[in-house]
Formats: sequence, C-alpha cells, structure tokens
Amino acid sequence: MEEVVEMLGIDSVMASIDMGNTPLVILGLYMIMLLSFGVIAYLRSKSSEEDFYLAGRGQGVLVTALTIMATMFSSAAMLGIPGLIYKDGLPFVFFALNLPLSGAAVYAIGSRVWRLGKKRGYMTPADLISDYYGGSSLLRCLVALTGALYVIPYIVMQIKAGGYLAQRMFPDAEAVTLLGKNFAIFEVGVMALSVLTMLYVLIGGMRSVAWTDVVQGLLLLSGMIIAGLATVTALGGPRSFFQEVTALPPEALSLPGPSGAWSPWKLMTICMFASLATMIQPGQWIRYYAARSTETLKRSALIFAILLPICFIFGVMLVALGARVIYPPILENGVLLPHPAIGTQSDEFDQVVIALIQEHIPLLLGPAVGVVIVSLILVAIMAASMSTADSNLHALSAVLTRDVYDKFVRPNASEREKTWFGRAVIAVATLLALWLVMLGENNPDFQPLALIAQLMFVAMAFSCQLLPLAIDALFVRKGSQTGAICGIIAGIGTVFLFTPFPALIFGEGSFS
Repeated sequence: MEEVVEMLGIDSVMASIDMGNTPLVILGLYMIMLLSFGVIAYLRSKSSEEDFYLAGRGQGVLVTALTIMATMFSSAAMLGIPGLIYKDGLPFVFFALNLPLSGAAVYAIGSRVWRLGKKRGYMTPADLISDYYGGSSLLRCLVALTGALYVIPYIVMQIKAGGYLAQRMFPDAEAVTLLGKNFAIFEVGVMALSVLTMLYVLIGGMRSVAWTDVVQGLLLLSGMIIAGLATVTALGGPRSFFQEVTALPPEALSLPGPSGAWSPWKLMTICMFASLATMIQPGQWIRYYAARSTETLKRSALIFAILLPICFIFGVMLVALGARVIYPPILENGVLLPHPAIGTQSDEFDQVVIALIQEHIPLLLGPAVGVVIVSLILVAIMAASMSTADSNLHALSAVLTRDVYDKFVRPNASEREKTWFGRAVIAVATLLALWLVMLGENNPDFQPLALIAQLMFVAMAFSCQLLPLAIDALFVRKGSQTGAICGIIAGIGTVFLFTPFPALIFGEGSFS
C-alpha cells in the first residue's frame, strides 16, 4: 500500500492544482438552469393543490424513475455512506442490498398507493391511512408528525452538505460580507443551496421538482461512474485495485468491521428497513400518486432495481474502499481519524469522495480537463443534496397544508390559498433548517448534525413507523384504529428513546 501511495504522489497533491473560476462558472450555469425549470413549470401550472403537489398525476416513466432515484440518493449516498465504508471497511458494502429491495417496494406498494390515490383523490400518506382507519383526526396528525420527523433531518443534512461542497470547491475563498456581517465559505454554501432549492420549489411545485430531479439524477449517476473509474484507474486498473483492497487489514474486510459495529443481523435489519423506510416516506409516497399509471410505476421500479445498484456499487462502494487504500485512517490516542488529506476531525469521514476526486481526477486527466470533470462531479454531489432537499421540502409542505391547515385550521380555504400556504411552509422550513445548520457550525456545544449518516438512520427510524399501517391498509386489512394509534405512538417514542436522536439534537449524554 505504501508503494501505491508513493506512486500517486499523495504528499505533493492537488492542493497545488488551482481550480480557478471553473467551479464557479459551472455552478452558476447549473443554478440558472434550475431556476429556469422553476419558471417554466410555473408558467405551465394551475392554481390547484393537485397540480402543485402532484403535477396533475401525469408523470411518465423516465421522470418517475429518475425522480424516485434522485429523491432516495441524498448527500448520504455520496458523503455519508462512503464515509462509513472508508471508516469501517467492507462490511457496510452490504448496505447496497437495500436497493433491489427498494425497487421491489416501489413495484408492490407504489402501484397500490397509486390506485387508491387516483380513485379517492389522496395526496399525502395521512389521506390514505386515516381514511382507511375511519377518518381519525388524531391518527392523521400522528402520521403527519411521523412524516415531518423524517423530512426535517433529511433537509438539514442536505443543507449541511452544501457547506462541505463549497469548502471543497472554493478552498481559498475569503469570507463574504453581507449586510455588515462576514460569512465563511461553509456558511455561503449552505445559504446558496438553501435559497436556490427553496426558490425553484416555491415557483414550480412538483413539476419543477420532478424536472430538476431528472437532470440531477442523470448528473449523479454520471458522477458516480466517473468517480469509480477514477478510483480504479488511480490504483493501476481493476487487477491492481482488487490486489490493494484485499491487502487491507483483515478486520476491514470481514464482519463486524474495525469498529465491531456491523454484525450480520444488524446489516440485514438495516438493509430491510432502510429500503422500506425510504420508499414509504412522504416524498416517495407523493411520487406514487403523481405517476401516470400503475404501469409507469412498475416500469420505473424495474429501472430503479437494475440501474441504481450497479452505479452504487461501482461509484460509491469501490470509491470508498479505494480511498481506504490511498488514505488509510489514523488511530490517534484511541480515536480513529481520517487521513489528513480528507480531514482532521472524527466527523469528517463524510468528505472522502470529495477529497479523492479532487486529488486524482486532475492527475489522471490533466489539470485542464480534470478541473472541469471535478467541478461537474462536485455539482453532481450538490445535485444529490438538492434533489432530496427539494423533494422533502415539497413533501413537508404537502403534509402540513393538506393534513393540518386544510383539515383543522381553514377547512374552507380556496385552492389558491392552500397553495400559497404550502409555499409559505417551504420558505419557513428552509429558513429553520438553515438556522440549525448555521447554529451548529458556529456553536460547538450545539451539534444536531454531527454526522450525515447518523441523521439518515434516525430519519429512517421515524419513517419506519408508517410501515405497519401501510402494510395493513394496503394488504392485510385487519387492523383497528386504536391499534394503529397506539402502535405509531409507541414507535415514535421508541425512536426518541433508543436511537442517537437525543444525542444528535441535545448533545452527548442526553437522556442518560
């Protein structure tokens, strides 16, 4: 391994290669394109809830498949999960098994959700679930709360990823002064991603979100392939790559991994529930309603189940394992830290993909072409963040408008009023998430977002509480309203007490 590191010249790396204005130009063009989609979507829209939240229930196969993929593949896919594999080695590669299961969930659950939604005019998960259990207002509120508890951590972690990317794209950038206050490049990044995403979702609703998801999904898939090719080539080709990976320490290549965290049962549980949790969360549920037909959903599920695992294994798993060869983690005073080329803190494992592509793609392709490709991949990672942030902002708006405002605050509100209330929810939610990220960055004692991967798992735990209710309403049809209410209350309480949620939100030692 030492020979490989020496051969690649890691000690003299890419800190010396000037990215210039290329990232700024590419990022600027990308932002203009997204806002243009928002404006075009607005011009084609109607002032109705169904159009704003479901794009008129008319999305085709390509749009449905890519918007489902883009919504699932958040910044966790290109930051958090590679960070876990880099830190813990091969065991977490088995997480990829959740992707075919997710495709099966779209096929089985999505088609049934679509049929009921089309027949009865449903727009949110709570519409279907509360209607099946007798129209319970309490159950509707609990389902809405569960959806919100999934959505908020996901929005927060996408915004944080924007700060990471800004730091990597513009490492030498000076602080920006705005309204008499200086903002570091991390803060500028989170503000830019937040405001841009908020604007095109506000303007165009579901149609805008879906169109941008198509572009962002294609960017992300392309970025994964290029990153995988760069990693394998950097280690001398496929044969040399696998030789170097198999030379890693035995604990990095076997269960339960160097940290001892990944037992077979734990991995199996994560794969099973991660696939179902991500496919039953509000943003995906709304996409089932928005599809043109059940055939559209079934074809989209097949595309998802075949294409995404290939790209994920090649562009995420291999990149992270290759990075473990090139940048071996460091054990310092009993604490595992990333290689200095990646970061110096225990919460910076998430940045491994960014560090690797910035250093090695220009070495392989030359500075001129390499900088352009690196910029495109960094924009692709930003696309992963934005495609999930926009979907979850849109879903949160639908949940609070349809399940709270429409049912309990202003039942007689016009379609136009409800649409504008939904836009207000998007703006407020964005500003709240932005405030949480900025507060965590400027106050070391307040860290609600220590690691992107942890936030991902906590969000999934909340989403899983909808699973028993959905299975009963769609397949079993034997449950009771009382059982549903008690089950979801018990589930939410369990997540609050027995996951990293208290420590993430309130700090270490909470509830101990």
